[in-house]
Amino acid sequence: MELLRFQQACLAFGTNPILDHVDFSLFSGERVCLVGRNGAGKSSFLKLLTGQQNLDDGQIVVNTGVVLSRLEQDPPAKMDTKIADFIREGAGDLAEKLQQFYTLSENLDGAGDAEYRLFEQLQNEMDTRDGWSLEARVSDICQQFEMNPDASLATLSGGWLRKAALARALVAKPDILLLDEPTNHLDLAAIQWLEQFLLNFNGAIIFISHDRAFIRALATRIIDLDRGELTSHPGNYQEYLDRKQKMLEDEQKHNALFDKRLAEEEVWIRQGIKARRTRNEGRVRALKALRQERAARLEQQGKVDFNIEQASRSGKLVFEGKAISLAFNNKPVMDKLDLLVMRGDRIALVGPNGVGKSSLIKVLLDDYKVDSGEVKRGTNLEVAYFDQHRIALDLEATVQDNVADGKQEVQHNGQSRHVLSYLQDFLFPPARARTPVKALSGGEKNRLLLAKLFARPSNLLILDEPTNDLDVETLELLEDILQQYQGTVLLVSHDREFVNNTVTSSLLFAGNGRIIEIAGGYDDVTAYQARQAAKAAPVKTTAVQPAPTTEIAAAPLVHSSVNNAKKLSYKEKRELELLPQQIEQLDAELSALQLQVNDPEFFKRDAADSQQTLNLLQQTESKLALAYARWEQLEASGS
Repeated sequence: MELLRFQQACLAFGTNPILDHVDFSLFSGERVCLVGRNGAGKSSFLKLLTGQQNLDDGQIVVNTGVVLSRLEQDPPAKMDTKIADFIREGAGDLAEKLQQFYTLSENLDGAGDAEYRLFEQLQNEMDTRDGWSLEARVSDICQQFEMNPDASLATLSGGWLRKAALARALVAKPDILLLDEPTNHLDLAAIQWLEQFLLNFNGAIIFISHDRAFIRALATRIIDLDRGELTSHPGNYQEYLDRKQKMLEDEQKHNALFDKRLAEEEVWIRQGIKARRTRNEGRVRALKALRQERAARLEQQGKVDFNIEQASRSGKLVFEGKAISLAFNNKPVMDKLDLLVMRGDRIALVGPNGVGKSSLIKVLLDDYKVDSGEVKRGTNLEVAYFDQHRIALDLEATVQDNVADGKQEVQHNGQSRHVLSYLQDFLFPPARARTPVKALSGGEKNRLLLAKLFARPSNLLILDEPTNDLDVETLELLEDILQQYQGTVLLVSHDREFVNNTVTSSLLFAGNGRIIEIAGGYDDVTAYQARQAAKAAPVKTTAVQPAPTTEIAAAPLVHSSVNNAKKLSYKEKRELELLPQQIEQLDAELSALQLQVNDPEFFKRDAADSQQTLNLLQQTESKLALAYARWEQLEASGS
């Protein structure tokens, strides 16, 4: 069933078209991802649906009775509110009118005609909008989300605040849920919880996200907003990427042919009097039309083009920690951690929010003193620090002053460049470069911070959530730049695909001060946890065990029940006999692959070759985890 549609919708800011006679329909059960470059107008698209923005022309038709609700991106303005009251606000004026109905009902004796008419009106509205169940819905949602309704919002972490905001959006029982960058600032456990929740949501969803793994898991259709045009791509995200690439290639070929024809006609008209003969007036008119078409053609927005200015090489040793221990309020953050970071390592710090990832970085940089142990720092370190809160940016200063400190030139890769030319590599045209930073979008601020960092020499990059608000194309370019970077990288990010494509190893914060180093990225961390879960799975149990408490999702534990035990078939017995040999073989293959990856020369090889090895490592780890799990399951069933 169609829920809403855009009909010849037009919206522009100045000369910049956001929607140019766009048609679009949304149907029940769809999960539509809206993609496009930063500044293409994705947030404006959602504002049109919520009434915060009006069309210049055309119309938006929402079917009668369809309820829209939006997950707010910003944290609540008032943090001293109870969770239940905050959620109840999501129903709009329904709670207020319900209270008004109850107040009137207690004072109907002696009431006048106006009060009776208002009473009946409120009663009809409660029937229509299902207002009678509001308090039950608030209670049910609090129970479902495992939140204390009487607790204050001020007690919640960032991830729990996002859950509360989602609960607030859901209390109105929306038919359409609107989400703008829902995974920003969430840790992996919260992202995976959100994925699962939205997969089970009965209504339609329109969401904006640059988290490619999140898009792959959720989207049933991609709509691409590009230079005022909205293109629909049914199917999965990879199919969209393939079609989009083909469309851009076709557009470039068409434009090249057009430009060639225009150039030929310009040469012809300059031949003079022959071009002005009566018999050629049609050709002259055609040339004028070509010029007008060329002037009206909107060029594809330029691509970000940047590279990191690298300082002289640091020492081979970057950081060495011996038996480092640190605790806050008797809660261990690091417990006798031994750590070795060598030049060229690219390491992801993986774990839930608040577990101590930033604390480890501050310890390594000597901003925090350890309780015990020793930290040794290498020589000649030039640090570039990307802070997710963008403290390094002066919001009142202009874009160019933030990068060049008031000067007209920046030194980059040993050459002097005008700051406006340098900023164009980061998609800041001259007019935008003179804009105060406070007027920029989130994605633009992150691009500016990258421009500021990369203008200075470095051999140690520390990136704390660099991917928030960046469009996919910029993310992919940043991945390529980091892979070519000769220095050392420490990365904190919950973007699974970005981490998988960037790092050589991960530090898993497993809780209680335990930090485990694992070769590879998020997928390798998940495979490690699956193996650990399989090894720890009990042989026999009489009840299903609770899910693991770690906030990084592990593979489900394999349980068996005495009551459900059954005799193995011949095929299963044969499988059980062969599994130890298969596990041993996979373990040997995994060890050999890990030796290759740990070789300092590994990432100097051809990128395609090294990526093939990394993919094989990941596949082998997954196969080994599955083999362990199957072995435990068959052992339990046969005992």
